[in-house]
Amino acid sequence: MKTVSKNKVVYTFSPNHKTAIKVKPEEEVLLKTEDALGGQIRSEKDSVKSLDWTKVDGATGPVYIEGARAGDTLAVEILDVRIEDEGVMVVIPKSGILGDKKFNPYTKLVKIKNGYINFDAIRIKVKPMIGTIGVAPESDEIPTGSLGRHGGNMDFREITADTRLYLPVFTEGALFAAGDIHAVQADGELCVSSVEVAGEIQLKFNIIKGKRPEWPILETKDAYALLACGETLDEAAKYASEAAVNAFIRRYGWPFEKAYMFGSLGVSLEINQVVDPKKGVRAVILKDFVDLDDLLI
Repeated sequence: MKTVSKNKVVYTFSPNHKTAIKVKPEEEVLLKTEDALGGQIRSEKDSVKSLDWTKVDGATGPVYIEGARAGDTLAVEILDVRIEDEGVMVVIPKSGILGDKKFNPYTKLVKIKNGYINFDAIRIKVKPMIGTIGVAPESDEIPTGSLGRHGGNMDFREITADTRLYLPVFTEGALFAAGDIHAVQADGELCVSSVEVAGEIQLKFNIIKGKRPEWPILETKDAYALLACGETLDEAAKYASEAAVNAFIRRYGWPFEKAYMFGSLGVSLEINQVVDPKKGVRAVILKDFVDLDDLLI
């Protein structure tokens, strides 16, 4: 298995980055990642005021996948997400869903033991997930702290072991990168930080030729989640809904009106996060109603 060390880090998704490693389809790779704060906070006395913000929200990579070309789909099989035994949370003034309130910066170290985090006297079961995961866009550089059709900082709590993520390919080799592991996160990530933790991501890739999704798609055991984003939650919800309705039109040959109607029965809109430059909403469709091919164009 090939390994990419955590010093191979990028802070943008870009077609211009030098490749960290090349892999073939079905070849397993291990990405070692630093926490989203760049490992800069080591005690509760360390404040976000002292952070070097150019070293925040890094992603390990990029990984060049042989055979991936623009117009394809990169299928990312997440085999495992392993975490270290201590994470960190921060509160940053003017940030998060309640950023309009007046409050002070705050830092909290969080111990992780026997599959649980300890937040004071409260124990919460860990579910390690990948906050930032994506490919290079066609031409522009997009900060790893943002999100879009390429993936990025989607902060969707179900991007975890034993799932498969489908990403549209925009450039040769896809130039995949990932990081920002959270030990656990609830939908929304209200304060802009979850339990940020260093760790390892084990995965492998496949390529679906000649088709790609409108938005990144996460496949779980029972459903597909279409991961859209927008400047507002309303805009993100509209994009996610439109992609879902389009899938029903392709699947059943329905006119828009009937597919739109079925959306009220077969699509669940859920919030990924409300705190990043763009807001994330997912349209969840049970596998009873669509196949993967219906979601690709």
